[in-house]
Amino acid sequence: MPSNEQRRQAAKRKLERQLARRAERAKRRRIWGAGITAFVVIAAVGLVYWLVNLGPADGEASTSPDKTSPANATKGACGYKENPSEKPPKDVGMPEDPAQTPKDGTVKVTLKTNQGDIPLTLDRSAAPCTVQSIEHLVTSKFFDGTNCHRLTASAGLKVLQCGDPKGDGSGGPGYSIPDELSSAQALTPGADGQTVTYPRGAIAMANAGPETGGSQFFLVYGDSTLAPSYTLFGKVDDPGLTVLDKIAAGGITPGANGGEDGAPAQPVTINQAVKE
Repeated sequence: MPSNEQRRQAAKRKLERQLARRAERAKRRRIWGAGITAFVVIAAVGLVYWLVNLGPADGEASTSPDKTSPANATKGACGYKENPSEKPPKDVGMPEDPAQTPKDGTVKVTLKTNQGDIPLTLDRSAAPCTVQSIEHLVTSKFFDGTNCHRLTASAGLKVLQCGDPKGDGSGGPGYSIPDELSSAQALTPGADGQTVTYPRGAIAMANAGPETGGSQFFLVYGDSTLAPSYTLFGKVDDPGLTVLDKIAAGGITPGANGGEDGAPAQPVTINQAVKE
């Protein structure tokens, strides 16, 4: 029969075995828990990587332009084109180019000139991409401090041309906008079948050929006969026509094309262009 000492030793060894087994089970649980945690972390990192680098293409995820890019590389409905060779004195970047350019309503702009205020009404339905661009230039203060460099007074062309940051007819905003000619082509046709009449009060984009419009525009103070190659995008309000008549009455400094085409004799400066 075992003695009391032998029974105590046997009980002690049994307790030690139980404690060892418990410790081993606890160790296994810790290993499993660490493994599961590592798996969850790796899976989460992998999901984030997929979303950032391997997920849906930009075109599938969103149709909005990249507003952080000064050149707005993402092209929308208008497809404005950067002109790398043109370095405007004031670089205001390119207009936003959403997939759906606003085509309804009007935009009110006032040219506050040293000769008086010239209020304008821009028509989105006539030329949505052009109005989008002009609105961008106005709100970016691109026109502020620029001169209207050209005034014409011939029988078939009576316009004041503005919007050139250089003031000599060669400047632009650093990008070009698409021609939108449907409204111009719907104007009253001339007898020759090749021209139309841009009526008194019309506002149209100047250009140097197809798809070269930028920031220069002309204000028609008398009916003018032109090819329908100039985007028509709004009208001069009546108070502005009174100011244009005053500018025209001030005369012209003769230019390369003669006495009826040159700089206004009374300089015209757009001190500020304001969206109302």
